[in-house]
Amino acid sequence: MKRSKRLVQTAFCLSAAASLIFTGSVSAQGNSKAPSPNAGKAKNVILFVGDGMGTAARDAIRLSTVGVNGKLQMDDMPYVGLLRTHSTTTVTDSAAAATAIASGVKTYNGAVGVDANKKPVKTLLEIAKEKGKSTGLVTTSQITDATPAAFASHVEDRSKQSDIAKQYLEKKVDVLLGGGEDFWYPQGTPGPHPDQPAEDPSEGSKGTQGNLVEKAKQLGYQFVTNKEELSKAKNGRILGLFANEEMFQQREEGQGDLYNPTVPLVDMTKKALDTLSTNKKGFFLMVEEEGTDEMAHENNAKLTIKAGQELDKAVGVAKEFAKKHPDTLVLVLADHETGGLTIEEPDDKDESGDGISKEDGPFAIANSKNQFYVDWTTSGHSGVDVPLTATGSGAELFAGVYENTYVHDAILKAWGIKK
Repeated sequence: MKRSKRLVQTAFCLSAAASLIFTGSVSAQGNSKAPSPNAGKAKNVILFVGDGMGTAARDAIRLSTVGVNGKLQMDDMPYVGLLRTHSTTTVTDSAAAATAIASGVKTYNGAVGVDANKKPVKTLLEIAKEKGKSTGLVTTSQITDATPAAFASHVEDRSKQSDIAKQYLEKKVDVLLGGGEDFWYPQGTPGPHPDQPAEDPSEGSKGTQGNLVEKAKQLGYQFVTNKEELSKAKNGRILGLFANEEMFQQREEGQGDLYNPTVPLVDMTKKALDTLSTNKKGFFLMVEEEGTDEMAHENNAKLTIKAGQELDKAVGVAKEFAKKHPDTLVLVLADHETGGLTIEEPDDKDESGDGISKEDGPFAIANSKNQFYVDWTTSGHSGVDVPLTATGSGAELFAGVYENTYVHDAILKAWGIKK
């Protein structure tokens, strides 16, 4: 029965992906190498990463939010692609996947901003800096976690988060918003968020590069720690650290799991856009929702969906910005799929009923009386392709099926920069 279910899951993902591509305004075009009438006109790039958010996860988010016939903000875009996600092995992690997107090279799992030979590779953010653009990284994870790290640092091991933080300051990334305070303060020096908090006593300052918050202040960063302080921050460099580690607690469903970032992703995105858009030369902004990955690792469909809904709100803010600034490219993608998630009818529930095969649900389908269940095949990553949607200046470059490294190349084309 398990083999049958996996076949159903595979068939569902393939059919859903095909539907996603061919119901868009543009069909697959291989590597999309045809000339683009808008290429080279993008001044701003806003790249959203729904960590671990594969096709079926996007469908679950859509069903719960807008129903069978509705469209999420992230899906209501004119150009659609599929990304192949493998690293130097079949199944990638976030570090290697983000490095592929940020720098256009395949590398080993755990690598941040270095190639398979551990040599640093230039990132989109670094290129944006060279062109005089402002830059920003926003996430609900640690700001020094693998995905944001791959855009502005170079380390052989993603666990070196204090090294990553130090490099952010050396690169002068203009806006840094997320969790991960623990890696900015040395052990024994608690920050504004107390060590050993009740929700997770294992958390506490563990930095290895001295007091990097003080260093940031010396470099002119405004340091903020909550929603109110962020709202009052003036234009300029901003460092916002809103939690010890991730901005949520991920545990097995019903065991203290929690998704309630003290600063919502949509608010961080708004502030980043307001700040970065003051630069007449444009900006590069990466926004990550980590909850879609971490909750899927715990096979927690309820909070995977909730995190995806918060990501969608942030995408809506970016799309509104792009309407007012047509020289803006907005992309929404995943680095990989997590959980082997599939969607089932209530009558198709698996009979085993425990472990990974235990269904989540039922979940209501918005604007109807119907329901669906979510089922899982793994608590890890899978190797399936993931969807990308695009709108704005240069968006047509992203229609097609391609390696994740192509995202880097296409963004350079949209900027009018030769590789």
